[in-house]
Amino acid sequence: MRKQRILKIVILVVVAALLCAVFIYLGTGNYGASDAAKDALTSGGGVTVTQTDQTIALIPDQNEGNNALIFYPGGKVDAEAYALLARDIAAQGVSCFIVKMPFDLAVFGSGSAKGVIDQNPGIENWYIGGHSLGGVMAANYAAKDGRIKGIVFLASYPNSDLSASGLKAISLTASEDQVLNWDKYNEALVNFPADTLYQEIDGGNHSGFGSYGHQNGDGEALISNKVQQQIAADAIVDWIASQSNA
Repeated sequence: MRKQRILKIVILVVVAALLCAVFIYLGTGNYGASDAAKDALTSGGGVTVTQTDQTIALIPDQNEGNNALIFYPGGKVDAEAYALLARDIAAQGVSCFIVKMPFDLAVFGSGSAKGVIDQNPGIENWYIGGHSLGGVMAANYAAKDGRIKGIVFLASYPNSDLSASGLKAISLTASEDQVLNWDKYNEALVNFPADTLYQEIDGGNHSGFGSYGHQNGDGEALISNKVQQQIAADAIVDWIASQSNA
């Protein structure tokens, strides 16, 4: 009996320690948005910005193709850190909805896109995407919702087979990215939707897809965040236009 009590105590202590570690991880160490990204959260220049507890919406005055992108942030990165990228996209006529994730982790809000789509019935062409972990979770959602036309992967990849899903996709990576697990990315190439467009941004890194500073373990970028995000925005907008016109 004494041994059983000791074993129960040990198990309880281990579980308590694990739960404590999880709560500490969830509550600390997030990458916050830069001042420049925060400044982008104001309306003007042909883009209207509105926020709720769940989303940041950047809506262009002109959206001839009636296209919209739902964006899932990277793990432990504040949603606001993608405001400059989203604004670059919106300024070119594509509505952009950045989802605010619980604990800044898309695994806790992978189904958030449904609410965005349901609340905006006037939009015809829906795309979804994300950065790093956000891209993985966005792809998981896209596979379940037939209203999604395509996926945008930023330094990310699908963790299930989407090769015969009928979805379209664009995969943007960066040459100096040392956070992305390249071995897993290459292994996942067979899981990308057929006819995925692949583009590497020369000189960019993992952190450069957002505006939150240098991520631990990342390579040093050879171009600025602004340049990397403009290249990414241009590629995304051109790709969405090509899909919507197909």
